[in-house]
Amino acid sequence: MDKIKSLGVMLDCSRDAVYSVETLKTYFDLLAKMGYDSVQLYTEDTYEAEGEPYFGYLRGRYSKAELKEIDAAAKERGLELIPCIQTLAHLGGLTRWREYWASCTDTGDILLAGEERTYRLIEHMFQTCAECFSSRRINIGMDEAHMVGLGKYLDMHGYRNRFEILSEHLRRVGEIADKYGFKPMMWSDMFFRLANKGEYYCAGGNIPQEAIDLVPENMELIYWDYYSQDKSHYDGMIKAHKQFRNRIVFAGGAHSWEGFAPFNRYSIEATRAAMRSCAENGVDDVFFTCWKDDGAECSLFASLPTLFCAAEFARGNYDDEKIAAKFRKLTGLDMDAFFALEKINLCESAGEIKNPCKYMLYNDMFLGIYDRTAIGHSGQEFAEARRYLERGTQSRRFGYIFKTLASLCDVLEIKFTLGLRTREAYRPGDKQKLLGLAPEYAELERRVQKFYKQFRAQWDRECKPNGFEKHDIRLGGLKARIGHCREMLEEYCAGKRADISPLNEDLLPAEEEKDGCSVLTNSWLHTATIKPLM
Repeated sequence: MDKIKSLGVMLDCSRDAVYSVETLKTYFDLLAKMGYDSVQLYTEDTYEAEGEPYFGYLRGRYSKAELKEIDAAAKERGLELIPCIQTLAHLGGLTRWREYWASCTDTGDILLAGEERTYRLIEHMFQTCAECFSSRRINIGMDEAHMVGLGKYLDMHGYRNRFEILSEHLRRVGEIADKYGFKPMMWSDMFFRLANKGEYYCAGGNIPQEAIDLVPENMELIYWDYYSQDKSHYDGMIKAHKQFRNRIVFAGGAHSWEGFAPFNRYSIEATRAAMRSCAENGVDDVFFTCWKDDGAECSLFASLPTLFCAAEFARGNYDDEKIAAKFRKLTGLDMDAFFALEKINLCESAGEIKNPCKYMLYNDMFLGIYDRTAIGHSGQEFAEARRYLERGTQSRRFGYIFKTLASLCDVLEIKFTLGLRTREAYRPGDKQKLLGLAPEYAELERRVQKFYKQFRAQWDRECKPNGFEKHDIRLGGLKARIGHCREMLEEYCAGKRADISPLNEDLLPAEEEKDGCSVLTNSWLHTATIKPLM
């Protein structure tokens, strides 16, 4: 490799989807052929921990036997399987249980630093990792613990400098890592945030000495960055990280966590800039994250173009034509076929990430929170996007991914503008026009059901059954809501309802974008409901 000595992938196995052992073996085959040498399984509470029955309870956690099988499969393919866990925050699947919130939770999803029950739990995590993984590298997490020390810790100890809290906790976790022979790495953002009023990106800024002294010298720092296509941005952040005495690992992103479709074109350009910067600035250990925020809706295999390009860039090959030819040989599909997956998000360029395919799927037809996105559109954009997916649906290996998004295109062809058209007919009292929309609501119910079956088939092919209950609720609820809205329209037109109050309200902008422009928002809860909090 051209100045890149280690190249890995991190798979998110914690956002509802826990990938089956067979899926991982298939994925490892592809990674090995591309030239990767390591894999991290991001498991918050989705693995077995001795003496912790609620750890991963009902989450589809990997058993010790499964972890050992996965480790052996990786080793057979020349891959180092590196445990990737959390030892401070992002443990909401765990802290929901009384066993943990009553004894070792600070606030939200953050463990209670300084509490002995916390360190017994973390020791049990390390016991599993030591028993089941051949590697003695470990990612201990510790990212985005924004509220550390401000919940139960504050009640117990009063306010303390949070650098000190983090330092003491990190020392205890480091001692446990040493006990089991692990060399730890951790995400770096908390050191930057505590030093820069919550901000992570501070290229060119000076890091306070207290932050530098906080990090044990044997701790590798992971500089993660997924949102820039500007090489100078990465240059500046690497320079900022080099103020620490620690070895730096870079983590890029294969964007597949903003809904049902990947963003390969954006990710490839961001990766191109990042890899050039890493090579020039002496960062030779790199991996790429495949996060799956808010439900793991995007197929694990949809990001193959990004990962393939990253591997080629690591070898110094930036020739797009040569890369495309090699990709076709590996997968049997052109990169353009995979790029067509993005058309469902109406993205015109490789420089934007907007996800209307998710938020307009769940956007309520009567509340219309995001209906201004649809102004000036007809819905036919999705019929056109579907045509671009046709070639991919013929693939024996990956056709199911394209079929899922083709089915979603069918849904959005109607639903994208249906709420807007309903309001436009209702406000002047055009009941004849409203009645004419009722069959579209009925057809939309049928299309949602078809999409549900296709998406469920995709999930069953890649994942354990656990976690899909969330999508049963989301899509089942969507179908029920469509039917309810249709019935309300029919009742209103028949004179059985005086009005439909949500449709009486003027639509306000939900975001800063202009009418007709898409946005990026990735919360089902904030899209489907108007009051998401208790």
